[in-house]
Amino acid sequence: MSALLATAFALFAGLMMTRLFKVMHLKLPDVTAFLIAGVLVGPFVIGKIGVPGLGFNSMEELSQVGILSSAALGFIAFDIGNEFRMSQLKNTGKSAVVIGIIQSVAATIVVDIVLVALHFILGPEVLPLPVAIVLGAIASATAPAATLMVVRQYKAKGPLTDLLLPIVALDDAVGLIVFAVSYGIAQAMNGGELNVVSVAVNPLLEIIFSLILGSLMGGLLTLLEKLFFSNSNRLSLTIAFVLMTIALTGIEIPLGGGVKISFSTLLVCMMLGTVFCNFSEYSEDIMKRSTKWTAPLYAVFFVISGAQLELSVFAYPAILLIGVVYILFRCVGKYSGAAVGCSLMKSEPKVKKYLGITLFPQAGVALGMVVSSQGLGEEMGGMIRNIILFSVLIYELVGPLLTKMALEKAGEIEEGKGDAQNRSRFEKKKI
Repeated sequence: MSALLATAFALFAGLMMTRLFKVMHLKLPDVTAFLIAGVLVGPFVIGKIGVPGLGFNSMEELSQVGILSSAALGFIAFDIGNEFRMSQLKNTGKSAVVIGIIQSVAATIVVDIVLVALHFILGPEVLPLPVAIVLGAIASATAPAATLMVVRQYKAKGPLTDLLLPIVALDDAVGLIVFAVSYGIAQAMNGGELNVVSVAVNPLLEIIFSLILGSLMGGLLTLLEKLFFSNSNRLSLTIAFVLMTIALTGIEIPLGGGVKISFSTLLVCMMLGTVFCNFSEYSEDIMKRSTKWTAPLYAVFFVISGAQLELSVFAYPAILLIGVVYILFRCVGKYSGAAVGCSLMKSEPKVKKYLGITLFPQAGVALGMVVSSQGLGEEMGGMIRNIILFSVLIYELVGPLLTKMALEKAGEIEEGKGDAQNRSRFEKKKI
C-alpha cells in the first residue's frame, strides 16, 4: 500500500513541479519537471526521511512499481509505431533509415576512439578497455520516451519532426546489434572467447522474432477491432493488447548451444503499433484516444525514472571525468553522424542543422544495455552502470530542453503550443 501511495505522491509532485516551472517562467519541457520531481521524491532526498508513502524510501520500493515503467515504455513504443504509416514513410522512409544508421554508428565510433585513448592516458586500472568498448556501444542508443513527450507537448510539426520519430525508433534495432557485437568483443578481452552466438546469432534472432511477434499481435488486434462497434471498447481492447504484448516480451526460449529466442519490448510494441496503424481503419481515432489515456502513465514513468537516478555517483571523481567525456563526445558523434546522413540524403538545411541536437536524450534502452553488461563482473559492470547513470541524469535533465530548443529554431513549434494557459489565446490569434 505504501508503494501505491508513494506513486500517487510522485505523480502529484511531478504535476506540481510543472506548475512551479510555469510560475517561475522557466520555459522547460514537462519531461524535465517530472524528472526533477522524481529526483526529489526518490531515495536520496525526500525518501531519506523514511515516512511511508512520502516519496520512495528505497530502491526496493521503487522496484515494486517497476511494472508501471514497463507498461509506459510499451505504450511509448506503440505510439512511435504510429509514425511508420506508409503514407508518411513514402517521403521520409529511406532518409530515416540511412540517417538513423549513420548517426547511431557514428556515436559509437567517436566514443570508442576517445575512450580507448583515455584508457591509455589514465591506465587500465582507471578505465579498463572492455569498459571503454561497451560504453561506445551504449552511446548509440537514444531515448524515445523523452523525445516523444516533447514532440507531443509542443505539438511539433514539420520535416525535422517527421524524420526524428522514425529515427529514434530505429535506434533500438541498430543499438541492439552494435551493443551485441561490442559486448562480445569486451567479453573476449575480459578473458572469455569471441562467441559468434552472442555477438551475431542471438541479437539477430531477437530483432527478427520481435518484429514477427509484433506483426502477429498487430494483425490479430486489427482483426478483433472489427468485432466491436464502440470506439471506447476498441480502445479498451487496444490497451489490453499492448499490455499482453509487453508481458509476452518477457519470455525467453532456449534453443540449445547458447542460442535463444528473446524479445525487445520496444521493437515488439513498435511493430504492433505499425501494423495496427497501417491496416486498421479505426487506428487514427484510437491513437488519439490512447494519447489522452496514457498521459498520466507517461508522467509516472518519468517521475519514477528521475527517482531511480542514483545521486551517489557524484562521489567518484573518476566516474565524473569519464562520464563528462562520454556525454560530450556522444553528442559530437550524434550531431556529426546526423549531419553526414542529412548531407547524403539531401535533407533541408534546417534539418541538417538541428536533427543531431534532438538525438541527445538517453535513458531506457541504455539502462537495459547496462543490465546486460553486468556479465563483465562486479567491478567493470559497476563502473559502466555508474557512468551511464551519471550521463542519463545529465541527458534526461538537459536533453528534453535541447530537443525543444532545436524544434523551435527549426520553426516546428509554434508560439503558445503546449501551454494550456495560453492555448485559447493562441487559437484566437490563428482566427
